[in-house]
Amino acid sequence: MSKPPLLFIHGMWSTPHVWDWFADRYRAAGYAVHVPALPYHDIDPAEPPPAILATIGIQDYVDAVAAVVRTLPESPVIVGHSMGGMLAQKVAEATGARGLILLSPGPTAETQSISLAPLRTVFGIAVKRQWWKQPTKIDAERARWGIFNEVPFDVANAEIAKLVWDSGRVLFQMSMPWADKTRGARVDYGKLSMPALVVVGDRDRITPIAVARATARALTGHTDYREITGAGHWLFHDPVREKVAAEMDSFLRQL
Repeated sequence: MSKPPLLFIHGMWSTPHVWDWFADRYRAAGYAVHVPALPYHDIDPAEPPPAILATIGIQDYVDAVAAVVRTLPESPVIVGHSMGGMLAQKVAEATGARGLILLSPGPTAETQSISLAPLRTVFGIAVKRQWWKQPTKIDAERARWGIFNEVPFDVANAEIAKLVWDSGRVLFQMSMPWADKTRGARVDYGKLSMPALVVVGDRDRITPIAVARATARALTGHTDYREITGAGHWLFHDPVREKVAAEMDSFLRQL
């Protein structure tokens, strides 16, 4: 069969640039690669947040990515990191997919795991009054601790400088799905029977390995699960990204 298109979804406070190395690699290997920006994420990190980020929710992100999927000539493999891993599942539920690759996946309503590390990571946001009704951006100190742990200091600093504003409502829907009347983070796993790969660092703090393990158990198709020793949440630096790419290559050859 022909190589399927690859569609990459970035995570919270992030932008499509995180996929540059992977996008170049897979284009060179003959894949059609698509890397859309989530709504209102294609902005200068120094700019003030768009006001709409106070109200936009998970379904708005899903609808935007699903619209891209529906323009493709064939069903893609959907690749997501962090919140993008949660969104990848929601998009595949809506549109179908040739396969799923979930890297450090954020929790759905069904794959939540209680842990202090994620709370410590977002504590600077969670103590703000009505944070769920505001745009959010993680501060450098907590980003370095919870997202960029195990990442070289200079690489972490460069990436922290690129973080953008995101939706407080989306963070609320992901972190407290039991309080979300819209059930935005819920996934019908009966519809996710396509082959899947789940990859997580064993030192991930913001989306701990318990979430990745629960995700792998919830998926109803053949699922490969891999933990990368010594890696944190950020999987985009050497030598970690080479290990991730090797797992992705092996998975893609099976499709």
